[in-house]
Amino acid sequence: MVVRLRLSRFGCKNKPFYRVMAADSRSPRDGKHLEVLGYYNPLPGQDGGKRMGLNFDRVKYWLSVGAQPSDPVKNILFRAGMLPPPPMTALGRKGGPRDTRPVDPMTGRILNTQNSAKHGSKDSEETEDETTTE
Repeated sequence: MVVRLRLSRFGCKNKPFYRVMAADSRSPRDGKHLEVLGYYNPLPGQDGGKRMGLNFDRVKYWLSVGAQPSDPVKNILFRAGMLPPPPMTALGRKGGPRDTRPVDPMTGRILNTQNSAKHGSKDSEETEDETTTE
């Protein structure tokens, strides 16, 4: 039995409210679940922020026994500080192939790789050569 951490939808039409649940991967979205782990309200509250609440101990337990979080739950756990940031890729151009260089999830900037570090050291050597020839 593969256990997934996923969202189950509650609330009215145009007013969604989600519960974070541990459920068997074969059960439907709003069907049978093993345990309720928290909630997520995507609508802004009085302070203008989205609200969420998680039982951190139980989430850590389910992750330790091999439960796989769905993509929305991964983002919620990342915002709560329980998971590392999800890998992001940059778009080279619209509709074109994706650039596989890693992107910083907080700033959206492309991270420096070892190749660019090597190029950076060559640039510094070239500038040293130019200063010695003058």
